[in-house]
Amino acid sequence: MKQSILDKLIHLQERLEEINLLLADEQSAADMNQYRALTKEHAEISPIVAVFSQYHQAQQDLKDAEDLLSDPEMKAFAQEEIDNSNNKINQLENELQLLLLPKDEDDNKNVFLEVRAGTGGDEAALFAGDLLRMYLRYAERHGWKSEIVSANESDLGGYKEAIVRIAGDNIYGRLKFESGGHRVQRVPTTESQGRIHTSACTVAIMPEADELAEIELNPNDLRIDTFRASGAGGQHINKTDSAVRITHLPTGMVVECQDGRSQHANKAQAMKVLAARLNDKQKREAHAKESAERKSLIGSGDRSERIRTYNFPQGRVSDHRINLTLYKIDSIMDGDLDEIINALLTEHQAELLAQFGE
Repeated sequence: MKQSILDKLIHLQERLEEINLLLADEQSAADMNQYRALTKEHAEISPIVAVFSQYHQAQQDLKDAEDLLSDPEMKAFAQEEIDNSNNKINQLENELQLLLLPKDEDDNKNVFLEVRAGTGGDEAALFAGDLLRMYLRYAERHGWKSEIVSANESDLGGYKEAIVRIAGDNIYGRLKFESGGHRVQRVPTTESQGRIHTSACTVAIMPEADELAEIELNPNDLRIDTFRASGAGGQHINKTDSAVRITHLPTGMVVECQDGRSQHANKAQAMKVLAARLNDKQKREAHAKESAERKSLIGSGDRSERIRTYNFPQGRVSDHRINLTLYKIDSIMDGDLDEIINALLTEHQAELLAQFGE
């Protein structure tokens, strides 16, 4: 193990001892903000120090086994223990490096999922509907809760645009690499001559801003319009101007929400979506700046970037960022995304480890 990594682990070990002493002091609870910060830090450091202790023990076991090599009667046993200890040390070294990788503070947040039809007209809108169903089924498989915030349906039953809020554990951490351009190749239901068409949609996964705290929304920067909702949603929805459109004047961003039962509910939900969009914009700009010299293996995060192709005639789904092709399109479209998502996360982890090694 590199000395720089060892130094960091030793520092964390010492820091944990310091935190334990601070938490044991009855005065620590006097300042609840500081107490919460200490308990959070304790929870983050403890698992790393526990594995580091196992690493120390494995090294000691190796040394003890090596000391037995000089005894002819114990040589075979000692060699077996040496092999086991070396394997464990390698395993624990890898585990410690993964534990030391920087954490994305957004990983545990709820998300807003946006799906928009791109090039391809009605077929793109139908594919947007298929993508939306795919993510909703994936959320269902993981026990996450989802609610449609806004939906602009197309004439043939797909969506020109749909926004869904998904709540649960580690959602952004699982879905964050889904942002980008998704391309479909198939014979549309409207195609009479059986020709394959190519259409596209964009997907955006945005972490929900913490009670708008991360984004300051100046009321002077907002134009709020109300209008009568259209489309499905119950008869009551068309009797009052309950739908809300918020325009963020500095950026030109527009958010509409009409699925709630009241103007107040729609306004609150639209404000959350706007905050998430602005927060996402800030972070993508910061990420683009950081990645100017080194592009991430999992893509730049630019939504115009084509990340995946769904080829129905061949039954395959290809993720272009990691050269992964799976011939299981039906199960993937039914929400079986774990194989793709796990591969993306593994690739991302490998790049972080490479940077960590540098």
